[in-house]
Amino acid sequence: MSDLMELYQEVILDHGRRPRNFGPLEGATHHARGYNPLCGDNFTMHLIVNDGVIEKVSFEGEGCAISTASASLLTERMSGAPIAEFQPLFDGVHELVTGGFPDTDVDLGKLEIFVGVGNFPMRVKCATLPWHTCKAALKGEEEATTE
Repeated sequence: MSDLMELYQEVILDHGRRPRNFGPLEGATHHARGYNPLCGDNFTMHLIVNDGVIEKVSFEGEGCAISTASASLLTERMSGAPIAEFQPLFDGVHELVTGGFPDTDVDLGKLEIFVGVGNFPMRVKCATLPWHTCKAALKGEEEATTE
């Protein structure tokens, strides 16, 4: 395994074992639940949105290491970010995990660790469930789908 792939695996395992921003979020203005019945991943995303900015994001639930790491990294990346940054980032992550090449204008940063997910099609929904759930919350929807 290459050094880069080992680093990616370490980051996923670290966020999977010790997720950041895990737990309820007092004062949350937006919530949505995402569930993948094929594997049992089940998350609720909580957001505080004010004046076009996602001030804070947290999540609750359980899932595999990939989905938990994805939720954890999403919360780190989007806390304090303008809502307008979410959709291009969502599109970039989705393109990355489905084996494509994200728009070069989108800086994925740490999220690039999910580049290998495209080699395992059954894991794509694991990586994208938190993103679909956050998107649903921003749209005022209570449930998310990964279709």
